[in-house]
Amino acid sequence: MLRILAGTATLVALTVGSTHAETMAQMHARAKKEGALVFYAGGPTAPWEAFAKDFSAKYPGIEVRITGGFSNVLDRKIDEQLAAKKLETDMAIFQTIQDFVRWKKEGVLLNFKPAAFSKIDRSFKDRDGAYIAVQVIAHTYAYNPQHVAPADVPRSALDFLKPMFRGKVVAAYPADDDATLYDFFAVVQKHGWDYMDKYMANQPNFIQGHLGAQRSISSGENWVTLDAIPQISMVEKKAGKPHDIAFPESDPLPIWPLTAAIFKTAPHPNAAKLFLSWYLEPEQQKRIGTWSPRSDVEPPYGWKPILSYNVVNNYREFLTNEKQLAELRKRFEEYTGPVKNTGGVR
Repeated sequence: MLRILAGTATLVALTVGSTHAETMAQMHARAKKEGALVFYAGGPTAPWEAFAKDFSAKYPGIEVRITGGFSNVLDRKIDEQLAAKKLETDMAIFQTIQDFVRWKKEGVLLNFKPAAFSKIDRSFKDRDGAYIAVQVIAHTYAYNPQHVAPADVPRSALDFLKPMFRGKVVAAYPADDDATLYDFFAVVQKHGWDYMDKYMANQPNFIQGHLGAQRSISSGENWVTLDAIPQISMVEKKAGKPHDIAFPESDPLPIWPLTAAIFKTAPHPNAAKLFLSWYLEPEQQKRIGTWSPRSDVEPPYGWKPILSYNVVNNYREFLTNEKQLAELRKRFEEYTGPVKNTGGVR
């Protein structure tokens, strides 16, 4: 049985026990006794709903309940539940990796290494198994081919400053979305802070969350973004909408791990282990629509292996530098103003 609880707020870990491996059949037997699985997922909920249905079909007897929303809102709900000693979720799947670093320090995460653990780069996992990536996300460019000719497709952050894109550039709010903040900071690290003055002079638009921002490209309301989550773009493209992506040629490609962890006091820890172990298997990883953290799973759409690009891959360090993070949020909000164009996850 699958039950979805959609949240209003933004934009995963797994398999051996601490000393010995369990088979999937053994985990299923334990999970069936628990009878349910609850997890919070940041970002668009539809992909998780689809995988939950597949999981339930393969492993019956476990009711899956998903609460979707923005990671930086759902994490506060978990903090409140932990403080009240009334944890409702078994695991979290978030972009806010600083939460997992903090929760590990607080001793609330379950160390759990999946069978996939050795196949995953150390930059995408905690060495003790407290948290682990289930997807790798890159910030490519996206554009509407009905409005952008092939010769005009952006290949550098500087291309978004062109007069032809005036009023038609879009992004999520950097001060509100940590992944977007990471993306924009990579740009100013290369091109300097005067880039932002020029960017804002080109009258860009901002929408809360990547789903709304990228759908606005498909609709033609906006034409280009340097802040695309490519699997969102590819869903739009496969649906027949005028939408495509481009990779930067002279600028580095910011990447980050979508990360998951199971809580020590999870109501259904065995169900969480089973789901996450299953999700990190190659069969599922080939269907996630983005790069797998596993080194033995080929990327989709003919993309190159993620670490073969010229990447920025210091997301964990970036988001755990609290002083810098606060300063950057404040500075970028001075450019964009507070969130006005709210978005969602459906």
